[in-house]
Amino acid sequence: MSDWPSHGGRPEQLLPRFGLAGGSEIIDFSANLNPLGPPPWLAQRLAASVTELATYPDPDYREAREAIACNEGLPAEQVRLTNGGAEAIFLAAALLARQGVTQATIVQPTFGEYGRACRHYGIAVEPLALTGERFMLDEARAAEAMCDTGALFLCRPNNPTGTLIERERIERLLVAGQRHGATLVVDEAFVDFVTPDERLTPLLARFDNLLLLRSMTKLYAIPGLRLGHLLGSAAAVGHIGELQPPWSVNALAAGLVAPLLADRDYLARTRAWLDAERPWLQGELEALGLNVVPSHANFLLFRNARLRDDRGGPMPALLEHLARCGILARHTHNFIGLEGAWLRVAVRSRPENQALVEAIARWSAP
Repeated sequence: MSDWPSHGGRPEQLLPRFGLAGGSEIIDFSANLNPLGPPPWLAQRLAASVTELATYPDPDYREAREAIACNEGLPAEQVRLTNGGAEAIFLAAALLARQGVTQATIVQPTFGEYGRACRHYGIAVEPLALTGERFMLDEARAAEAMCDTGALFLCRPNNPTGTLIERERIERLLVAGQRHGATLVVDEAFVDFVTPDERLTPLLARFDNLLLLRSMTKLYAIPGLRLGHLLGSAAAVGHIGELQPPWSVNALAAGLVAPLLADRDYLARTRAWLDAERPWLQGELEALGLNVVPSHANFLLFRNARLRDDRGGPMPALLEHLARCGILARHTHNFIGLEGAWLRVAVRSRPENQALVEAIARWSAP
Protein backbone atom coordinates (compact mmCIF):
# COMPACT_ATOMS: atom_id res chain seq x y z
CA MET A 1 0.00 0.00 0.00
CA SER A 2 1.89 3.02 -1.30
CA ASP A 3 0.02 5.56 0.82
CA TRP A 4 1.44 4.22 4.09
CA PRO A 5 4.32 6.25 5.60
CA SER A 6 7.62 4.85 4.35
CA HIS A 7 9.55 5.49 7.59
CA GLY A 8 8.90 5.27 11.30
CA GLY A 9 8.94 8.25 13.62
CA ARG A 10 6.25 10.15 11.68
CA PRO A 11 3.12 10.17 13.88
CA GLU A 12 1.68 13.11 11.95
CA GLN A 13 1.50 10.87 8.86
CA LEU A 14 0.17 7.70 10.47
CA LEU A 15 -2.28 8.86 13.13
CA PRO A 16 -4.70 10.66 10.76
CA ARG A 17 -5.40 7.28 9.13
CA PHE A 18 -7.22 6.40 12.34
CA GLY A 19 -8.84 9.80 12.87
CA LEU A 20 -6.30 10.69 15.56
CA ALA A 21 -4.14 13.76 16.11
CA GLY A 22 -0.55 13.64 17.33
CA GLY A 23 0.53 14.97 20.67
CA SER A 24 3.12 14.75 23.41
CA GLU A 25 1.20 11.84 24.95
CA ILE A 26 2.18 9.51 22.08
CA ILE A 27 4.87 6.92 22.91
CA ASP A 28 6.73 6.35 19.65
CA PHE A 29 7.82 2.73 19.19
CA SER A 30 8.01 3.17 15.41
CA ALA A 31 11.49 4.75 15.26
CA ASN A 32 14.47 2.66 16.38
CA LEU A 33 16.20 5.35 18.42
CA ASN A 34 18.05 5.03 21.70
CA PRO A 35 15.53 5.91 24.45
CA LEU A 36 18.37 7.31 26.59
CA GLY A 37 18.21 10.30 24.28
CA PRO A 38 21.25 12.23 23.04
CA PRO A 39 24.26 12.32 25.39
CA PRO A 40 23.58 14.94 28.09
CA TRP A 41 26.55 17.10 27.10
CA LEU A 42 25.46 17.40 23.46
CA ALA A 43 23.11 20.41 23.75
CA GLN A 44 25.77 22.52 25.47
CA ARG A 45 28.34 21.46 22.90
CA LEU A 46 26.05 22.49 20.04
CA ALA A 47 25.34 25.85 21.66
CA ALA A 48 29.06 26.50 22.06
CA SER A 49 29.63 25.61 18.39
CA VAL A 50 27.23 28.18 16.94
CA THR A 51 30.14 30.40 15.88
CA GLU A 52 31.19 27.67 13.43
CA LEU A 53 28.13 28.53 11.34
CA ALA A 54 30.02 31.52 9.99
CA THR A 55 32.73 29.38 8.36
CA TYR A 56 32.72 26.59 5.78
CA PRO A 57 33.39 23.07 7.05
CA ASP A 58 36.62 21.33 6.12
CA PRO A 59 35.60 19.85 2.74
CA ASP A 60 37.51 16.66 3.54
CA TYR A 61 36.22 16.36 7.15
CA ARG A 62 39.70 15.24 8.20
CA GLU A 63 39.14 15.45 11.98
CA ALA A 64 35.87 13.49 11.85
CA ARG A 65 37.29 10.88 9.47
CA GLU A 66 40.36 10.38 11.62
CA ALA A 67 38.18 9.89 14.70
CA ILE A 68 36.14 7.24 12.89
CA ALA A 69 39.30 5.63 11.50
CA CYS A 70 40.83 5.43 14.98
CA ASN A 71 37.64 3.91 16.36
CA GLU A 72 37.55 1.32 13.58
CA GLY A 73 41.27 0.56 13.33
CA LEU A 74 41.47 1.80 9.74
CA PRO A 75 43.42 4.42 7.77
CA ALA A 76 41.42 7.61 7.27
CA GLU A 77 41.57 6.99 3.50
CA GLN A 78 39.08 4.14 4.00
CA VAL A 79 36.47 6.39 5.64
CA ARG A 80 33.94 8.77 4.07
CA LEU A 81 31.73 10.94 6.27
CA THR A 82 28.11 11.11 5.06
CA ASN A 83 24.88 12.99 5.67
CA GLY A 84 23.34 10.13 7.65
CA GLY A 85 23.13 6.50 6.63
CA ALA A 86 20.83 7.41 3.73
CA GLU A 87 23.55 9.30 1.87
CA ALA A 88 25.92 6.38 2.43
CA ILE A 89 23.37 4.09 0.75
CA PHE A 90 22.99 6.40 -2.24
CA LEU A 91 26.76 6.83 -2.59
CA ALA A 92 27.22 3.05 -2.61
CA ALA A 93 24.66 2.78 -5.41
CA ALA A 94 26.34 5.63 -7.29
CA LEU A 95 29.67 3.80 -7.10
CA LEU A 96 28.13 0.59 -8.40
CA ALA A 97 26.59 2.47 -11.32
CA ARG A 98 29.96 4.08 -12.12
CA GLN A 99 31.51 0.60 -12.11
CA GLY A 100 29.00 -0.55 -14.70
CA VAL A 101 26.67 -2.54 -12.46
CA THR A 102 23.19 -2.60 -14.01
CA GLN A 103 21.52 -5.07 -11.63
CA ALA A 104 21.74 -5.57 -7.88
CA THR A 105 20.25 -8.17 -5.54
CA ILE A 106 18.59 -6.94 -2.34
CA VAL A 107 17.94 -9.31 0.54
CA GLN A 108 14.29 -8.83 1.61
CA PRO A 109 12.40 -7.86 3.72
CA THR A 110 14.57 -4.87 4.47
CA PHE A 111 14.95 -1.10 4.46
CA GLY A 112 13.41 0.38 1.33
CA GLU A 113 16.17 2.92 0.62
CA TYR A 114 18.47 0.29 -0.97
CA GLY A 115 15.98 -0.25 -3.79
CA ARG A 116 15.25 3.44 -4.07
CA ALA A 117 18.97 4.27 -4.36
CA CYS A 118 19.57 1.59 -6.97
CA ARG A 119 16.64 2.71 -9.11
CA HIS A 120 17.81 6.33 -8.82
CA TYR A 121 21.05 5.34 -10.55
CA GLY A 122 19.43 3.11 -13.15
CA ILE A 123 20.24 -0.17 -11.43
CA ALA A 124 17.54 -2.82 -11.72
CA VAL A 125 16.63 -4.56 -8.46
CA GLU A 126 16.33 -8.32 -7.98
CA PRO A 127 14.80 -9.31 -4.60
CA LEU A 128 16.10 -12.31 -2.64
CA ALA A 129 13.73 -13.43 0.10
CA LEU A 130 14.82 -14.49 3.57
CA THR A 131 13.09 -17.75 4.43
CA GLY A 132 10.97 -19.20 7.21
CA GLU A 133 9.61 -17.81 10.46
CA ARG A 134 13.14 -16.81 11.54
CA PHE A 135 14.04 -15.10 8.23
CA MET A 136 17.12 -17.13 7.34
CA LEU A 137 19.47 -16.41 4.42
CA ASP A 138 19.90 -19.10 1.79
CA GLU A 139 23.64 -18.63 1.39
CA ALA A 140 24.00 -20.57 -1.86
CA ARG A 141 21.19 -18.60 -3.52
CA ALA A 142 22.64 -15.33 -2.20
CA ALA A 143 26.09 -16.07 -3.60
CA GLU A 144 24.65 -17.07 -6.98
CA ALA A 145 22.42 -13.99 -7.13
CA MET A 146 25.24 -11.64 -6.15
CA CYS A 147 27.53 -13.02 -8.82
CA ASP A 148 24.79 -12.98 -11.47
CA THR A 149 23.80 -9.36 -10.84
CA GLY A 150 27.14 -7.88 -9.77
CA ALA A 151 26.13 -6.64 -6.30
CA LEU A 152 24.26 -7.71 -3.18
CA PHE A 153 22.75 -5.39 -0.55
CA LEU A 154 22.03 -6.74 2.90
CA CYS A 155 21.37 -5.21 6.29
CA ARG A 156 23.16 -6.65 9.37
CA PRO A 157 21.45 -6.75 11.81
CA ASN A 158 18.53 -6.55 9.45
CA ASN A 159 15.80 -3.95 9.63
CA PRO A 160 12.99 -4.92 10.31
CA THR A 161 13.72 -8.50 11.43
CA GLY A 162 16.67 -7.87 13.78
CA THR A 163 18.38 -11.01 12.48
CA LEU A 164 22.16 -11.20 12.10
CA ILE A 165 23.94 -13.13 9.35
CA GLU A 166 27.01 -14.88 10.77
CA ARG A 167 30.41 -13.42 9.92
CA GLU A 168 31.61 -16.72 8.46
CA ARG A 169 28.79 -16.66 5.93
CA ILE A 170 29.63 -13.07 5.02
CA GLU A 171 33.22 -14.12 4.39
CA ARG A 172 32.12 -16.91 2.06
CA LEU A 173 29.93 -14.47 0.13
CA LEU A 174 32.88 -12.12 -0.22
CA VAL A 175 35.12 -14.91 -1.52
CA ALA A 176 32.50 -15.81 -4.12
CA GLY A 177 32.12 -12.15 -5.02
CA GLN A 178 35.84 -11.66 -5.50
CA ARG A 179 35.96 -14.55 -7.97
CA HIS A 180 33.20 -12.98 -10.07
CA GLY A 181 33.92 -9.26 -9.63
CA ALA A 182 30.80 -8.71 -7.48
CA THR A 183 30.41 -6.25 -4.59
CA LEU A 184 28.79 -6.90 -1.22
CA VAL A 185 27.19 -3.83 0.41
CA VAL A 186 26.41 -4.35 4.10
CA ASP A 187 24.40 -1.79 6.03
CA GLU A 188 25.51 -1.89 9.68
CA ALA A 189 23.29 0.95 10.87
CA PHE A 190 22.35 -1.00 14.02
CA VAL A 191 25.63 -2.80 14.68
CA ASP A 192 26.41 -0.60 17.70
CA PHE A 193 23.56 -2.34 19.54
CA VAL A 194 25.03 -5.81 18.97
CA THR A 195 26.97 -7.51 21.77
CA PRO A 196 29.53 -8.93 21.57
CA ASP A 197 30.95 -6.65 18.88
CA GLU A 198 29.97 -8.05 15.47
CA ARG A 199 31.06 -5.27 13.12
CA LEU A 200 32.68 -6.43 9.89
CA THR A 201 35.44 -3.81 9.77
CA PRO A 202 38.32 -6.37 10.06
CA LEU A 203 37.21 -7.95 6.76
CA LEU A 204 38.12 -4.76 4.87
CA ALA A 205 41.80 -5.74 5.17
CA ARG A 206 41.12 -8.84 3.05
CA PHE A 207 38.25 -7.93 0.75
CA ASP A 208 38.21 -4.95 -1.59
CA ASN A 209 34.68 -5.88 -2.74
CA LEU A 210 33.11 -4.98 0.62
CA LEU A 211 31.37 -1.70 1.41
CA LEU A 212 30.14 -1.03 4.97
CA LEU A 213 27.47 1.59 5.66
CA ARG A 214 27.01 3.10 9.11
CA SER A 215 24.67 5.49 10.89
CA MET A 216 25.27 7.46 14.09
CA THR A 217 21.60 8.46 14.20
CA LYS A 218 20.25 5.38 15.98
CA LEU A 219 22.78 4.94 18.76
CA TYR A 220 23.03 8.61 19.73
CA ALA A 221 19.35 9.49 19.06
CA ILE A 222 20.22 12.40 16.75
CA PRO A 223 18.16 11.84 13.56
CA GLY A 224 17.90 15.58 12.94
CA LEU A 225 21.68 16.00 12.73
CA ARG A 226 22.21 13.40 9.94
CA LEU A 227 25.51 11.68 10.64
CA GLY A 228 26.81 8.51 9.03
CA HIS A 229 29.82 7.12 7.26
CA LEU A 230 30.92 4.65 4.64
CA LEU A 231 33.89 2.28 4.93
CA GLY A 232 35.63 0.43 2.10
CA SER A 233 38.91 0.04 0.30
CA ALA A 234 40.94 3.22 -0.16
CA ALA A 235 40.28 3.06 -3.91
CA ALA A 236 36.52 2.65 -3.51
CA VAL A 237 36.30 5.42 -0.92
CA GLY A 238 38.35 7.68 -3.17
CA HIS A 239 35.90 7.17 -6.03
CA ILE A 240 32.98 7.77 -3.67
CA GLY A 241 34.59 11.06 -2.66
CA GLU A 242 34.39 12.13 -6.30
CA LEU A 243 30.69 11.26 -6.40
CA GLN A 244 29.68 12.95 -3.15
CA PRO A 245 28.34 16.53 -3.31
CA PRO A 246 30.69 18.99 -1.59
CA TRP A 247 29.97 19.90 2.03
CA SER A 248 27.11 17.44 2.33
CA VAL A 249 27.67 17.30 6.12
CA ASN A 250 27.32 20.53 8.06
CA ALA A 251 30.01 21.79 10.42
CA LEU A 252 28.01 21.30 13.63
CA ALA A 253 27.32 17.65 12.85
CA ALA A 254 30.87 16.93 11.69
CA GLY A 255 32.28 18.51 14.85
CA LEU A 256 30.32 16.04 17.00
CA VAL A 257 31.85 12.88 15.55
CA ALA A 258 34.97 12.78 17.71
CA PRO A 259 33.28 13.58 21.06
CA LEU A 260 30.43 11.16 20.37
CA LEU A 261 32.83 8.32 19.67
CA ALA A 262 34.85 9.23 22.78
CA ASP A 263 31.83 8.91 25.08
CA ARG A 264 32.37 5.29 26.13
CA ASP A 265 30.17 5.69 29.20
CA TYR A 266 27.16 6.46 27.01
CA LEU A 267 27.81 3.32 24.96
CA ALA A 268 28.13 1.21 28.12
CA ARG A 269 24.86 2.58 29.55
CA THR A 270 23.12 1.92 26.25
CA ARG A 271 24.22 -1.69 26.13
CA ALA A 272 23.30 -2.25 29.78
CA TRP A 273 19.80 -0.91 29.06
CA LEU A 274 19.36 -3.08 25.97
CA ASP A 275 20.73 -6.23 27.60
CA ALA A 276 18.01 -5.89 30.25
CA GLU A 277 15.07 -4.61 28.21
CA ARG A 278 15.17 -6.58 24.97
CA PRO A 279 14.87 -10.06 26.52
CA TRP A 280 12.27 -8.79 28.99
CA LEU A 281 10.10 -7.32 26.24
CA GLN A 282 10.50 -10.36 24.00
CA GLY A 283 9.46 -12.65 26.84
CA GLU A 284 6.40 -10.55 27.67
CA LEU A 285 5.26 -10.48 24.05
CA GLU A 286 5.72 -14.22 23.68
CA ALA A 287 3.74 -14.76 26.88
CA LEU A 288 0.84 -13.01 25.12
CA GLY A 289 0.95 -15.60 22.34
CA LEU A 290 2.86 -13.52 19.80
CA ASN A 291 5.48 -14.94 17.48
CA VAL A 292 8.58 -12.77 18.06
CA VAL A 293 11.66 -12.97 15.85
CA PRO A 294 14.82 -13.20 18.03
CA SER A 295 16.62 -9.89 17.56
CA HIS A 296 20.22 -8.68 17.74
CA ALA A 297 19.12 -5.04 17.45
CA ASN A 298 17.11 -2.51 19.45
CA PHE A 299 13.74 -3.53 17.99
CA LEU A 300 11.48 -6.58 17.73
CA LEU A 301 9.34 -7.90 14.88
CA PHE A 302 6.25 -9.92 15.80
CA ARG A 303 2.90 -11.22 14.61
CA ASN A 304 0.01 -13.21 15.96
CA ALA A 305 0.52 -16.59 14.30
CA ARG A 306 -2.67 -18.09 15.69
CA LEU A 307 -4.94 -15.60 13.95
CA ARG A 308 -3.14 -15.07 10.65
CA ASP A 309 -5.03 -14.98 7.35
CA ASP A 310 -4.26 -14.03 3.76
CA ARG A 311 -4.98 -10.36 4.43
CA GLY A 312 -2.27 -10.12 7.10
CA GLY A 313 -4.38 -11.32 9.99
CA PRO A 314 -5.15 -9.03 12.91
CA MET A 315 -1.95 -6.97 12.90
CA PRO A 316 -3.40 -3.87 11.17
CA ALA A 317 -6.15 -3.97 13.79
CA LEU A 318 -3.54 -4.14 16.54
CA LEU A 319 -1.68 -1.21 14.96
CA GLU A 320 -4.85 0.89 15.18
CA HIS A 321 -5.62 -0.32 18.71
CA LEU A 322 -2.16 0.71 19.89
CA ALA A 323 -2.50 4.11 18.23
CA ARG A 324 -5.75 4.67 20.12
CA CYS A 325 -3.88 3.72 23.31
CA GLY A 326 -1.28 6.43 22.60
CA ILE A 327 1.35 3.99 21.29
CA LEU A 328 2.82 4.23 17.79
CA ALA A 329 4.15 0.94 16.37
CA ARG A 330 5.81 0.51 12.95
CA HIS A 331 3.58 -0.97 10.28
CA THR A 332 5.13 -3.33 7.71
CA HIS A 333 2.96 -2.57 4.66
CA ASN A 334 5.96 -1.33 2.66
CA PHE A 335 8.36 -4.16 3.55
CA ILE A 336 8.44 -6.72 0.73
CA GLY A 337 7.44 -10.10 2.13
CA LEU A 338 5.69 -8.72 5.22
CA GLU A 339 2.96 -6.51 3.72
CA GLY A 340 1.31 -5.61 7.02
CA ALA A 341 1.19 -9.10 8.54
CA TRP A 342 3.79 -8.17 11.16
CA LEU A 343 4.50 -5.20 13.44
CA ARG A 344 7.87 -3.82 14.53
CA VAL A 345 8.44 -2.06 17.84
CA ALA A 346 11.52 -0.37 19.21
CA VAL A 347 12.80 -1.44 22.61
CA ARG A 348 12.27 1.51 24.94
CA SER A 349 12.39 2.17 28.70
CA ARG A 350 10.78 -0.27 31.14
CA PRO A 351 7.74 1.93 31.89
CA GLU A 352 7.15 2.47 28.16
CA ASN A 353 7.68 -1.21 27.35
CA GLN A 354 5.26 -2.09 30.15
CA ALA A 355 2.66 0.26 28.66
CA LEU A 356 3.05 -1.49 25.30
CA VAL A 357 2.63 -4.93 26.85
CA GLU A 358 -0.46 -3.86 28.79
CA ALA A 359 -2.06 -2.34 25.68
CA ILE A 360 -1.47 -5.53 23.67
CA ALA A 361 -2.83 -7.62 26.57
CA ARG A 362 -6.05 -5.60 26.50
CA TRP A 363 -6.35 -6.14 22.74
CA SER A 364 -5.73 -9.89 22.92
CA ALA A 365 -7.91 -10.58 25.96
CA PRO A 366 -10.99 -12.73 25.17
